[in-house]
Amino acid sequence: MKHLSLNALAFAAATLIGTVAVQADTKVPFALDWKFEGPSAAYFAAIDNGHFDAAGLDVEISAGKGSLDAIPKVATGAFPIGFADINSLIKFLDQNPGAPVTAIMMIYDKPPFAVVGRKSLGVSAPGDLEGKVLGAPPPDGAWAQFPAFAKAAGIDMSKITVEPVGFPTREPMLAEGEVAAVTGFSFSSFLNLVRLGVPEDDISTILMADHGLALYGNAIIVNTDFAAENADLVKGFLGAVAQGWTDVIADPEMGAKAVIARNPAGDVALEQRRLQLAIDANVVTDYTKANGMGGIDPARLSAAIAQIGENYDFQNAPDAALYFDPSFLPEGNFTLN
Repeated sequence: MKHLSLNALAFAAATLIGTVAVQADTKVPFALDWKFEGPSAAYFAAIDNGHFDAAGLDVEISAGKGSLDAIPKVATGAFPIGFADINSLIKFLDQNPGAPVTAIMMIYDKPPFAVVGRKSLGVSAPGDLEGKVLGAPPPDGAWAQFPAFAKAAGIDMSKITVEPVGFPTREPMLAEGEVAAVTGFSFSSFLNLVRLGVPEDDISTILMADHGLALYGNAIIVNTDFAAENADLVKGFLGAVAQGWTDVIADPEMGAKAVIARNPAGDVALEQRRLQLAIDANVVTDYTKANGMGGIDPARLSAAIAQIGENYDFQNAPDAALYFDPSFLPEGNFTLN
């Protein structure tokens, strides 16, 4: 009997371990906004350094095609969690009332929306865009905010020739002088031009946030139906993301290597620099130093919504509660050290 009892205990223990293993292997697809480049390093670091695993998550990261790309993926439930531009999310929810998607963790406290031009082509400041050709990919998050930026910066859009371009041709067209400037994310367009041989001192990076744009940038978004049923999982996911960001802030080279492990065609030095640009300009800001990472200032979000409304006709009354849910964040947000 004693032998049988020990076997029974062993079987019970094995069953328990198997149950824990299943729980620790919860698969969570995660939709990025863009391809695997430096700023995505934190999510790969969260995998490589065991943060997702410690939260009981098996996260599979998929590349995106622009900062709007993840929103419908998450809204339809194809992905439970994604990374997208909150301003585009606001418009999406206005056009699709009741869609089960919201932002839950701000990553780019200062958005990387920018106009990147060439000084040799006459573009150094916002007003220089008048009379020039601007290349803009229609699905680009920066282009989506351009009307609000133009109004805030006092630019007459009727005096700009807008050339729709594809993401792959955006920087090459600027490098060849076919357009005088492009819209894009500051860290990506700048370094893409450098890689194409454009001298750094000929590149002008006009960050929209430095010229009156009050908007936030990209955030972690979630399918609200999924979140309602998996609140602890979502909290664990966010905690792992925060740890990933802490890791790459402390060691950007490690972060760049994590990216290149998934994108062998890339260059470690280039992606490390791209990551550092994003950290310095978009992630570690005066606000996140003082208030932690992940949260928002409700007054600023209200101002941003009003600014969006200056150039976008809301079909429904804007409601900030629909766009950002802080309930999955810890009190005081996440520290970055």
